[in-house]
Amino acid sequence: MINSELLQKVTQIPGAPGFEHRIRDFIKSTVTPYVDDVQIDPLGNLIAIKKGNSDKKVMITAHMDEISFIVTHIDDDGFVRFHTLGGFDAKTLTAQRVIIHGKEDVIGVMGTKPIHVLTAEERAKPIKTQDFFIDTGYSADEIKKRISVGNPITRERAYIEMGDTVNSKSIDNRVSVFILLEALRAMEGQELPVDVYAVFTAQEEVGIRGAIAATMGINPDFGINLDVTLAYDLPGASAHEKVTQLGQGTAIKVMDAMTICDYRMVQFMKEVADKNDIDYQLEVLTAGGTDTAGMQRYSRSGCIAGGISIPTRYLHQVIEMAHKKDISGSIDLLIACLKEIDNYNWNHI
Repeated sequence: MINSELLQKVTQIPGAPGFEHRIRDFIKSTVTPYVDDVQIDPLGNLIAIKKGNSDKKVMITAHMDEISFIVTHIDDDGFVRFHTLGGFDAKTLTAQRVIIHGKEDVIGVMGTKPIHVLTAEERAKPIKTQDFFIDTGYSADEIKKRISVGNPITRERAYIEMGDTVNSKSIDNRVSVFILLEALRAMEGQELPVDVYAVFTAQEEVGIRGAIAATMGINPDFGINLDVTLAYDLPGASAHEKVTQLGQGTAIKVMDAMTICDYRMVQFMKEVADKNDIDYQLEVLTAGGTDTAGMQRYSRSGCIAGGISIPTRYLHQVIEMAHKKDISGSIDLLIACLKEIDNYNWNHI
């Protein structure tokens, strides 16, 4: 079982890239009892430190921002134009609700030109994010009292449970925030062999910016990233296209488009999972990137980096779906790795 109440909370709190303050405040209040120190760096990363029994440092990243939008223009009729913060599948935005975070939170609806008046040529073209506007129901004068250019916009979609899965906006990457919080809670009061720097990073969706800055400050010996990965286990998918499948266990990252994980970290995670009877899949993702790259590339002394990934359907859409078993297994694998990482012979392979 998982703590559904906590997972629901972390998925619903807004946190656009560069505007993570609300989710960061919640994480700070939640994590403080479990660790020795909590810091917030100038970029907005939250760094929770749990001291261990050696001078080795393990950095764990879970980005707290979510794919979002930002207001770029309000026209004379009160309709809002926007720019994306992170990648979106434009076709999934049709008729969806969003929340504009201005002087107050304002609900809006994504609108486009009605299909009834589209020309044949327009119908044949794929829809683009630039084709959308946001309708708040307010006049121009009224909406400008509440919002302005530069305000962030997040998706409005509730958390629900479907069978053995969870379904919500922002499973990417709030499920990893949840996993890291739950792992730290489970290890409260326990002695660890290494110093743990649990970093809830900012601005991952716009270029792993938080992870880069935090890594340069921490200079870890080891890096473990927590993030979602593609589960294309759907009708029409060939076996080689699936990457991962829901319900088959947590995923150990081998590579993505920005990172080839250290083979020693991959082997370590596999051995720890086998030893602790944790089901796992191997993730080879040929597109996209995560904070793993930030740790691997920007640790000044060299960082043995890898990732624990959570299989997720419908990535970067209005809703996303993950399996409770995979979430629980990710927590178990992270805890086991932290307990055994300093006892592993990193030179034997």
